[in-house]
Amino acid sequence: MMRSPLRRPRAAQLAIGAGALTALALLTVPAATAGPTSTNAAARAGGQAALAATQQAGAGLSAATRQRLASISDKVNSLIGKMTLAEKFGQLEMSGPTGPNGTPGQTLLDEVRAGTVGSVLDLVGVSNINQVQQAALQSRLHIPVIFGLDVIHGYKTIFPVPLGEASSWDPAAISRDESISASEATADGIKWTFNPMVDISRDPRWGRVVEGAGEDPFLGAAIAAAKVRGYQGSDYSAPDKMAATIKHFGAYGAVQAGREYASTDMSEQQLRNIYLPPYRAAVDAGAATVMSAFTSLNGVPASANPYLLTTILRDEWGFGGTVLSDYQAIQELEVFGYATSGAQAAQLALTAGVDIEMGVQVPSQFSTYTLYGPDLVKSGKVSMATINNEVRHVLNLKFLAGMFDHPFTDPNRVKTAELTPANLAAARTMAGKSMVLLNNNNGALPLSTSLPSIAVVGPLADNPSDQLGPDVPIGYSSSDLNSVVPVLDGIKTAAPNATVSYAQGCDTSCTSTSGFGAAVSAAKASAVTVIVAGEPSADSSEASSRSDISLPGQQTALIQAIAATGKPYVVVLMNGRPLTLGWVADNAPALLEAWYPGTEGGNAVADVLFGKVNPGGKLPMSFPRNVGQIPISYNELPTGRPADPNNKYTSKYLDVANTPQYAFGYGLSYTTFALSNLHVSAASVSTKGTLSVSADITNTGTVAGDDVVQPYTHQDGTSILQPVRRLNGFERVTLAPGQTKTITFTLGPSNIGFYNNLGQFEVDPGTVDVFVGDSSTGGTQGQFTVG
Repeated sequence: MMRSPLRRPRAAQLAIGAGALTALALLTVPAATAGPTSTNAAARAGGQAALAATQQAGAGLSAATRQRLASISDKVNSLIGKMTLAEKFGQLEMSGPTGPNGTPGQTLLDEVRAGTVGSVLDLVGVSNINQVQQAALQSRLHIPVIFGLDVIHGYKTIFPVPLGEASSWDPAAISRDESISASEATADGIKWTFNPMVDISRDPRWGRVVEGAGEDPFLGAAIAAAKVRGYQGSDYSAPDKMAATIKHFGAYGAVQAGREYASTDMSEQQLRNIYLPPYRAAVDAGAATVMSAFTSLNGVPASANPYLLTTILRDEWGFGGTVLSDYQAIQELEVFGYATSGAQAAQLALTAGVDIEMGVQVPSQFSTYTLYGPDLVKSGKVSMATINNEVRHVLNLKFLAGMFDHPFTDPNRVKTAELTPANLAAARTMAGKSMVLLNNNNGALPLSTSLPSIAVVGPLADNPSDQLGPDVPIGYSSSDLNSVVPVLDGIKTAAPNATVSYAQGCDTSCTSTSGFGAAVSAAKASAVTVIVAGEPSADSSEASSRSDISLPGQQTALIQAIAATGKPYVVVLMNGRPLTLGWVADNAPALLEAWYPGTEGGNAVADVLFGKVNPGGKLPMSFPRNVGQIPISYNELPTGRPADPNNKYTSKYLDVANTPQYAFGYGLSYTTFALSNLHVSAASVSTKGTLSVSADITNTGTVAGDDVVQPYTHQDGTSILQPVRRLNGFERVTLAPGQTKTITFTLGPSNIGFYNNLGQFEVDPGTVDVFVGDSSTGGTQGQFTVG
């Protein structure tokens, strides 16, 4: 969600496998659907025609939510019947604070009192929020406002960034983390998060990969559903729950060249098979709201795209919740050149299905709904039925979030709800679960706590603010930062008898080598050196695309200088994307991917370095060898000329291998595992049937550890090519030394079928290969026939 300084300063059940939550949509064969309309003119007309028909709110929601909607229906209809046209458009407009230092400001207070704003973003502090709510309840119809914020990976207790959480392959733990985030944020009056971001991406140049779950639709869908359930629970009117937002709909992660806000263009089958499943999973998990993307898809901007917002989201998936734009995105339809005026921009968005405009500044050129909406209705360009339906979505959201029954937040709750020992313990646990051991040559890790001396070196070793990562919420203060445990402190605590020396070496940009000498001296004087390298947090997230995704500046040279001492060393990485590591990947004795591990990151890194926690994370995105391989993913489509080192005229590079540096699903442990006894329950299955695939996993090492069992499939002879491998389940297991466990996965139509280029779901007869391993490469292999 962009906040441009030019505009305003910022004041299921268990899935396939017992451990993987999945979307209900993935367990049912979807109905065949029509393909997209191919022309802009048809797209514009189609949205208005579709929205002219009455849509049933809550069509894709749980029975309990349907019941609550039914109970409030008369109240909502009564309010709509009493509203003036201006008040209706007020409900469809979102504003932000207008006072100094993020305070409400008189303008905002006047707006909500007049009923010309229905929701507020980026206002924090329970006293500020209650003040605005008091003004809203003084409006003619006494309709409360709802307050939203980017609560991405924590509120005060900061968890690992979402890409790090995804590396845990533990949806249940992720759901618990989001529940904690909701509890802390709601204590401060925030009842709506603009999260989760569920965009699939195969391009680590794009900065926002840090906010997502990586490159795979199955893993992404499981995590999307888990996050929605964590934020919302079974009833997000509860004081400690909040409405969740699926973003950015749709296919935002496929921006061309990995460049933020660029266009996306793809086939219908790729859209539905790769990019849409996580959105669908979140809808089926009951997500309250959906945010349209900044980008265009196949030539149509998402905020004016009825194929996305109406045909797919509402008609096919039955979404009955609220759709909002991204930050001032409706006015940007003019900048696209898709709309020729602010009035047309508003018309296109309203008729496509955007309920709430995130105008931020009201009134201004960016609040197109309140500026032009009433005249659009009076001229017949937008029907009153459309506006009433969109107002109904907004009022339903407020009722379901408990804003009518409990509009104010208890100011005492925040005093005890944040940064609690239990919350910090959960953050430490997740940080440990999310770390991925990339290299461990000759048992370089774990380190002994009895080491006499340790040098801690690098730009991220004692850097609390960058350790948190990007997307720390508005309102996070310097006093909150005092709660962060940097790696240096974590190591000192874990090895209390060691002499621990510290030398930064360079800052995160590492443009100067003047500090290298002190770092080298510290390494020479110590038994081992821990180097903590990576990206500054500002290099990840929105508007942070990079064309060079290697370690910044001279950080590799710093690591080489430490290596040249001949003394033992290990490398810890903090970053928000897969990096091209080159020499470091080839030479570092041990390489631990910690991502941005959050508040308790220093303790968690130390837990892993000294063996208190055995790393069990797996990569949710492939690490390329160099940027020339991008976009890169394990689940590519086959070619008629697969790579052959002995034949130039095959699909390969002249200067680098096709394979990634580190593959999707990869991650090492301090112990070893073996998979055996693959068993497929039946030799054949009907196109509507299911079968089970099981395998034994054994801890063949000497310490307890976690591994993630991953089943993949591939089918030839289908109407369109299928990925060389396709993840169809996962389960993270903990095993004692010598322990064996049988893991069973169920495969059915949703795992074998696919969408064709007409947008129709089909299951084709033929032979299906099954691979069960602990990464996307290798594994034990079986087979069955669909017929």
